Amino acid sequence: MASPSVLRTNSLGLQRFGLGFRLGQPPGARGEARELLLAEIERGTVAQPTNLPFAGSAEIGAALYAFEDQEKSEREARRVLAQNAAAPNASVPNAAGQGAQIATAPPGAQVGTAPPGAASSVQNQMPQPSKPPNEPALPYKTYRDEVLARVLLALEPDGGIGERLVQFWSNHFCIGATKSNMTRIMAGAYEREAIRPHVFGRFEDMLVAAESHPAMLDFLDNRLSIGPGSPAGKRRGRGLNENLAREILELHTLGVSGGYGQIDVTNLARIITGWTVVGREGGLGAPGSFAFNAGLHEPGEPPLLGKPYGQPGQEKGLAAFSDLARHPATADFVAIKLVRHFVADEPPPALARDLATVFRRTDGDLKAVSRALLESDVAWEAQPTKIRTPQEFLIAAYRALGRKPDSGQIIGPLGVMGQPFWQPSGPNGYPDTNDAWASAEGIKTRIDVAANWGRQAAGSVPDPRALAEDALGPQISAETRQAIARAESKSQALALLLMSPEFQRR
Repeated sequence: MASPSVLRTNSLGLQRFGLGFRLGQPPGARGEARELLLAEIERGTVAQPTNLPFAGSAEIGAALYAFEDQEKSEREARRVLAQNAAAPNASVPNAAGQGAQIATAPPGAQVGTAPPGAASSVQNQMPQPSKPPNEPALPYKTYRDEVLARVLLALEPDGGIGERLVQFWSNHFCIGATKSNMTRIMAGAYEREAIRPHVFGRFEDMLVAAESHPAMLDFLDNRLSIGPGSPAGKRRGRGLNENLAREILELHTLGVSGGYGQIDVTNLARIITGWTVVGREGGLGAPGSFAFNAGLHEPGEPPLLGKPYGQPGQEKGLAAFSDLARHPATADFVAIKLVRHFVADEPPPALARDLATVFRRTDGDLKAVSRALLESDVAWEAQPTKIRTPQEFLIAAYRALGRKPDSGQIIGPLGVMGQPFWQPSGPNGYPDTNDAWASAEGIKTRIDVAANWGRQAAGSVPDPRALAEDALGPQISAETRQAIARAESKSQALALLLMSPEFQRR
């Protein structure tokens, strides 16, 4: 039989590397946590969310353009109607294209009303609404559905290292859903297409998939970038946009101390000109999908980190990404971020070096890097100093309580706790250290959220004391056990469980 310290380490491991205890989980899962999580890595795949309205970005792009065209048409019709209603004795085209007089309303009359059963000729010509009056607009509705599907998927695994890595890499290569209709509607598809397929694959493949995705090209404005010497640049007099190139070097690969300079940012921007999003006319492919537009691409052989890149067209960018993915600074940067996320705000140097070594030796094989993290005794035996982020807290709470939320029960709490899905305030993603989440105001908000979850679950949890023993196992302290036992109500007991140090920390 395993010793109490080993059982405690294994129980903590389910929180540190996985998603935490799930109500109804097999009893042996906690005792074999490392084996359970390593087996998930060895399977080498991460499940995809289901029951979504759109299969992927190509389908979403066409729907988005149609939605925006319809909205534009409706706005124009409303503008014309308002303009005509404000103009006395104005005329508007009737269905036959001829002028029709609009009488001026007498004093005191309500403009725009009509007898029952009647309809104005102008109203008859207006486009019909594309959605019911109370239905959310398409970009937000799609975002809402993607968030719900993502969270419901995270309630299922016994371990959940794959889902945790999805969260990590989605934040590493983050986009902001509030930037535009395109980033809002494609945020979930971006994670499904650019992140999930590569979590246990090659870093280079994830890098290319992320930087070429329409959501990323829109978020960091590369669709607006035009080579000054390209045919379009000479014709339009427009130039480079360096946003994506800068974040690739600073946030996605080398890191801010990775040895690059401003000239490398500018030259990488030149290298990836032409990486764009297909417009609504669909001239280069499916509307809203990725395309390489040679007419926007800057000619020449710009050097990056001292190496010239003269490959034709899109191959130039692919070659640059391949070298960046294999650069020693990228290995160091990624390793430190992984250890900071999973183990400690101050990453143990030896563990970070070990992961960087595996990254370099395997050419960025993320399965091998993840395995090395899980096999490290240092990673398992570190004290639980990391506080769960709001997203981790929400998923862990719903798993422990055995509840399946609706979209409002996800989006609302995450909004007030400050970590909505795919909505960081900048391209550096959500912070990954305790000082961002453990402020006095942040903890107060968590208490309020936990109290609400406790009220919601009180009717379905027979005994909070038994649930606490199951959820926390050998981690539970005498103080937490006593506080739950002395609670004045079932809902208060559940809130105390969720806010206990053992539940909050990993």
